[in-house]
Amino acid sequence: MTLDPEKFESDNESHDALLQLGQRLLSEHYRFVTVTPLTHQRVNDRTANCEARSLRDVFGWSRPFAAGLLTEQEHKALLDTGVLRADGNMWMSNVRWSSLDHSLFVHSSFPTLANDSVFFGPDTYRFAQAIEDFLRTSVHPIQTAVDIGCGSGVGAILIARARRSSRVLALDINPTALKYTDVNASLAGVDNVYVCHSDILAGTSENFDLIVANPPYMQDTEQRAYRHGGEHLGSELSVRILKQSIEHLSPGGSLVLYTGASFVDGVDLFLEQSLSLINRSDLAWIYREIDPDVFGEELETETYHEAERIAAVVLTVTRKE
Repeated sequence: MTLDPEKFESDNESHDALLQLGQRLLSEHYRFVTVTPLTHQRVNDRTANCEARSLRDVFGWSRPFAAGLLTEQEHKALLDTGVLRADGNMWMSNVRWSSLDHSLFVHSSFPTLANDSVFFGPDTYRFAQAIEDFLRTSVHPIQTAVDIGCGSGVGAILIARARRSSRVLALDINPTALKYTDVNASLAGVDNVYVCHSDILAGTSENFDLIVANPPYMQDTEQRAYRHGGEHLGSELSVRILKQSIEHLSPGGSLVLYTGASFVDGVDLFLEQSLSLINRSDLAWIYREIDPDVFGEELETETYHEAERIAAVVLTVTRKE
């Protein structure tokens, strides 16, 4: 492996406690589709939803629960490893579990306020669909792949499961993301995902057959790592990823970048910055707007007072053979 960032070392007790919880939820056919934060809050604000009545309420809707929903042994293991916390005379989970097809992924509980929160939501489902669409139509062999800013590990795990002979790197600067990716890969039963700490592709001279990324793309005034995409209304990080990824594509290799694009006076700020990078004779690219209007509530903030909309987009860049 030519990539040599700091290798992530899992906390075995925490890993095992989360893995066992995930296995139990799978065995009980637990399913939860994670919605937008606004929808989540609206549903939880209903009077009948002030307290959890099921594991789905605890680990999906992030509602307080009374002792007894978990076995005493489970409760102690999750409390000792920081998965649970006290909330007055009730308890709360610090994690959520979300469904994607027939798999479960652990990520941060609602609301995602901490700087090291690991987000999973509607963007994740769209990102997964973009990867699956690419894998379904691509004929180029994938021996090496990387998921940049892996979060809960969805991208890496989807690739690893679809291409069992490939070596898939899951990279993130957030140790919590690496921890959850490690658990999720174990739960998914894939042994070809390698979790490492890295800032984008820092420290590697390696080229890849497939690079995927779903970076944060909002300009967050609090600069929370899970949400902040930098300047230019959040497009700065996506452009950095694009620039580095292009130089690390093997011949025939592709980048699938799912991100957000803010429009000002009809101009797509992300695409405008990207064109100078991708309009090259050795590259082919496709740009798709897959949802024209996401995070509309941001348009009410001072930061986005000039924006007319934010779109979810997928940029696929391929190095010609």
